Amino acid sequence: MNSDKLLEKTQQVAALINTSKKIVVFTGAGISVPSGIPDFRSNNTGLWEKFDPMEVASLSAFKHQPERFFNWLQPMTRKIQESQPNPAHTALAQLESVGKISAILTQNIDHLHQLAGSKNVIELHGTLKKYECYYCGASDHPNDKLLEQFIYHNKKPVCGNCGQYLKPAITLFEEMLPEIAWNSAINQITSSDMVIVIGSSLEVSPANNLPNLALKNNAKLIINTLSNTHLDSYAEVLLPFSVAEVWPSVVQLLTKS
Repeated sequence: MNSDKLLEKTQQVAALINTSKKIVVFTGAGISVPSGIPDFRSNNTGLWEKFDPMEVASLSAFKHQPERFFNWLQPMTRKIQESQPNPAHTALAQLESVGKISAILTQNIDHLHQLAGSKNVIELHGTLKKYECYYCGASDHPNDKLLEQFIYHNKKPVCGNCGQYLKPAITLFEEMLPEIAWNSAINQITSSDMVIVIGSSLEVSPANNLPNLALKNNAKLIINTLSNTHLDSYAEVLLPFSVAEVWPSVVQLLTKS
């Protein structure tokens, strides 16, 4: 990596942050890769190779092929449960604590932003840390106990109210995004004057439309990804560097200023 180029780019980002009034961060799978959680859509992760995600990570699979659904879910849940926040998560929590970030909108289901200390996190695709009953609507479940039994003893979570399998509180294919989270995200993004995209390819609809809403309101855009996105030409700054190096560097620059 060209450290001079990284410094130049992070200095530009720090300057933009200092002149913005409301910053919203939009994160995808790439921010959690340094935590050991692979981008499950990428090749050679070992987590998708046995499954067609459009089939197995779907509401239909949960309802009609629960054995297949939970066989797919178990290794991913374990990987996420055993992961810890990385320096990018921590840096964003620091920026929020000093009033530089208003909200984090995340496509991730790993809860690592909250573990790092971020408070205003909107989980667009839900979280693997909780269960809900699709059948009777019960939501008061011993989540930690159920997670441990599922991960380490392969005991599928069952609703204590109706006896049906519990669904992780994540958005599966064939499901709509959680309405409260979606409306909150729109409110945050449309009132922002800068959006920072971190680790998202901006390919997953409808969440990938959120940065466009900000651009329509003349918000500035910063993108930190290792791959190209369809919004690159609209960005004030492009950061094709590791998220775990970029954001601690930005925090360091801001605390000096």
